[in-house]
Amino acid sequence: QVQLVESGGGSVQAGGSRRLSCAASGRTFSNYVMGWFRQAPGKEREFVAAISRSGGMTHYADSVKGRFTISRDNAKNTVYLQMNSLKPEDTAVYFCAANQGYVIYRSTAVYDYWGQGTQVTVSS
Repeated sequence: QVQLVESGGGSVQAGGSRRLSCAASGRTFSNYVMGWFRQAPGKEREFVAAISRSGGMTHYADSVKGRFTISRDNAKNTVYLQMNSLKPEDTAVYFCAANQGYVIYRSTAVYDYWGQGTQVTVSS
């Protein structure tokens, strides 16, 4: 079992920045591909970004590429999502997730563990 706890959500104006953190506990953190997803009201949960076990490879949704950066600190068992140039359409609950595989996937179905989510609200 892996427990994931997100933090860092809140309200921000358009154009602003926010950094989300996801702290993991329970198993060896570096054995998991980590992902960030988000879900806006009335919409399906969607892929945002993911990072390989070592942190050497990342992948982003087109909608956030160039604005968001995913990173991880395996010594601290934490994955981060730096969000810059935020837009109102980034408003959502953001979830981190862990996948025991080696390949970065965009699908929610392959992720084994999920956090409870943190709300990010971007006002115009």
